[in-house]
Amino acid sequence: MPEDKTLPKDIDSDYSLPGRYEESNSTYHEPIKHEEIPPRPKNKSLAIAIIAFVIVSSGFFLYYFINQSEIDSEIVQSTLNMSPEQILANQYSVGEYGSDHAHAAILVVVDGEQLNFGLPQFQLSSKYIHFEDHNPYLIHKHATGVPLEMLFVSMGLEVSEKCIFVEYDFSKNTNEFCAEGKKSVQVYLNGQRFPSDISQYEIKHNDRILITLDEKSISKHLKYLDSFEIFDVPKKPSINSGKDIFI
Repeated sequence: MPEDKTLPKDIDSDYSLPGRYEESNSTYHEPIKHEEIPPRPKNKSLAIAIIAFVIVSSGFFLYYFINQSEIDSEIVQSTLNMSPEQILANQYSVGEYGSDHAHAAILVVVDGEQLNFGLPQFQLSSKYIHFEDHNPYLIHKHATGVPLEMLFVSMGLEVSEKCIFVEYDFSKNTNEFCAEGKKSVQVYLNGQRFPSDISQYEIKHNDRILITLDEKSISKHLKYLDSFEIFDVPKKPSINSGKDIFI
């Protein structure tokens, strides 16, 4: 008798067999796609740099505004540490020491008497322009661009339109000699009336300068000034003597 064929039950179907996709614990993961970051435009970098510069500059100016008094005082203090001669040398763009050498004679007369610049307080008072060797009238200039003001300031002398101020020994007591009424200080250069500010004048070799309040005795003072001997400037040795030297 033929054997009965019985269909398998659901529990015995291949759905319950191990290894089926639905029954497995494995999960399929698709690869993660990374988003592409677009490159930063150059304009954006430039804008950032400008903003940073503005911030830094604003900070600097804000610091200066807050500390303005202190900063300005430091600048002023550094200027005060300079000698009057250094300040004037910078102001007039004076050349290096030795860039020029000139001699001139000067006569300053107040109350009928010659100011004696041979006194120690008037000697070698400036590096660039001075009196020396106790000579009371001979000016020595040792650089280009040196006005008489540098000499006057160094020894406490000031010449204005109406007055002559003399400060002996650089003391606080200033002697002031002024012209009376409508008269003025008389200034002569090489025998001719000098109408400008003599303190701004730069001497030339053999110049003769008269400064006085006495209008009546000008001719006498000029004659006396002409009697002063102005020494020649020592000549510098020539580098090229014309002879070949072999060592």
